[in-house]
Amino acid sequence: MDTTDRGLSLLKKGQKGFFHAVFSRVGIMIVLLVLQALFLFMAFFRFAQFLPHVLGSAAVFTVFMVLYLLNSRLDPTAKITWLVVIMLLPVFGALLFWYTQSDIGHRAVHARLQELIDETKERLAQDPEVMEALEGANPDEVSLARYVRRSGCFPVYADTKVTYFPLGEDKFGQMLAQLKSAKRYIFMEYFIVEEGLMWGKILEILAEKVREGVEVRVMYDGTCEFSTLPHNYPEKLKKLGIQCKMFSPVTPFLSTHYNYRDHRKILVIDGRTAFTGGVNLADEYINQREKYGHWKDTAIMLEGGAAQSFALMFLQMWNITERTPEFDKYLDAAVIADAEAVKPPAADAAAKDEGAAAAEAADEKAGSPAAPAPADAKTTSPASADTPDATGFVLPYGDCPLDSDKLGERVYMDILNRSRSYVHIMSPYLILDGEMETALKFAAEKGVDVKLILPGIPDKPMPYALAKGHYRSLLASGVKIYEYTPGFVHAKVFVSDDCRAVVGTINLDYRSLYHHFECAAYMYRTGCIPDIEKDFRETLAKCRQVTPETVRNEKWTVKLTGFVMKAVAPLL
Repeated sequence: MDTTDRGLSLLKKGQKGFFHAVFSRVGIMIVLLVLQALFLFMAFFRFAQFLPHVLGSAAVFTVFMVLYLLNSRLDPTAKITWLVVIMLLPVFGALLFWYTQSDIGHRAVHARLQELIDETKERLAQDPEVMEALEGANPDEVSLARYVRRSGCFPVYADTKVTYFPLGEDKFGQMLAQLKSAKRYIFMEYFIVEEGLMWGKILEILAEKVREGVEVRVMYDGTCEFSTLPHNYPEKLKKLGIQCKMFSPVTPFLSTHYNYRDHRKILVIDGRTAFTGGVNLADEYINQREKYGHWKDTAIMLEGGAAQSFALMFLQMWNITERTPEFDKYLDAAVIADAEAVKPPAADAAAKDEGAAAAEAADEKAGSPAAPAPADAKTTSPASADTPDATGFVLPYGDCPLDSDKLGERVYMDILNRSRSYVHIMSPYLILDGEMETALKFAAEKGVDVKLILPGIPDKPMPYALAKGHYRSLLASGVKIYEYTPGFVHAKVFVSDDCRAVVGTINLDYRSLYHHFECAAYMYRTGCIPDIEKDFRETLAKCRQVTPETVRNEKWTVKLTGFVMKAVAPLL
């Protein structure tokens, strides 16, 4: 790949620099925050003579808030955090608590999303033959499927081939090939979009597809406005004929939007092919730009019926702001049946060419493990003949922060609790609540080989220090922890007992498990599971193991940061 050809670009050089930061909504928000801080200090000094009365009232108020928190339905770890905040800052801590819990600015979104979920909860019917086959394979899997379905319209599929990509550049090559094969529509929903080689190449194809009559929709999270894209970027894409939305633009003071980000990574093509995983649309994810050493990420491609679940997730989010949402046009069974069940033969060769070119420019020291042909799974559904090489069962699901179900965390915990031999995990962050930490420790204590691969080069110092704050307790229970020496691990992977795995967008931290819109695919005996475990072992060979001695020898500044920040971890 010619790295001098950056693909289509809509931004002028320097457009995202200092003046964009100052004059965008982000700059305005910072100014307003500074003005608010000045106002509070002025008010404090103006009414200093009433300080004794204020302190007495604050003490009574603190007791009330402590009792209220102890009797609330919050997660126990979150209770501790809020107790610390309110005891240190009674009035402002209580106001902050009210602000985050009142859901200002999200009530309408919550109501609208629930309305869409209710409207579409039976849109994708569960095939009873698939559930019967899953019951015959393992009744415990049926129990998990029923739990997941209660949170939304998430059927189990057995007609879907899953391909695992051990690096972002591997996904990128296949992604370009599949985009070129689109005939009807392309849906893209990503947390981060940034102009560069990756997005430029994709944008070229999207513009060409629009000219061919393919419907193209792009949605990205509003936090891109902070660092990667200007506020008017959707209008720039619309000039190319691409429908574009920014999910939840950041609005100062009016809402708790920072807590409810669209962290999903979804690409759906014609309702029969879908991608998900950790890979965003920016050059570091394919190792074309080095930020924190070699970037280790993963993704999967689904070919078959399971792609419809990702199409539904996209449409639910897209239609939050639409008065007359359309679903039948994209999810109608008769229309989907007419779509191509597998990619055109030419797509294979194109994907190999693109992937090889991307990998060639990546960091060769870290290497890219060759993905073997998927092994035959033990269970094949009656419906699997619809898609060649489809084996096992696939359960896509989305996690919504506006309901009471911690779906992403529950699925992870179910894997840990039902594991017999091993659970191998890759995650960029490790900021755990008490339940997840207990599940990890319990699995190890009952003899399961629990291994965690975390970054060797951090992207953020505080999450890195917080992760190390969990090391001592996990190691004492037998959990084995490794750090990826070449760079940063951004993969979100669970694989267990050679038969079940999850690949998606869900990190082991509070933001993913509690505060973000997320998605993933749970797999049971799919043909790609041996590839996932093989990739884990090859990645493990490039890691250093964490031991009690390395924990003791950690820098005191890192230890202190983790020690202090653990008290407010749920707020980070």
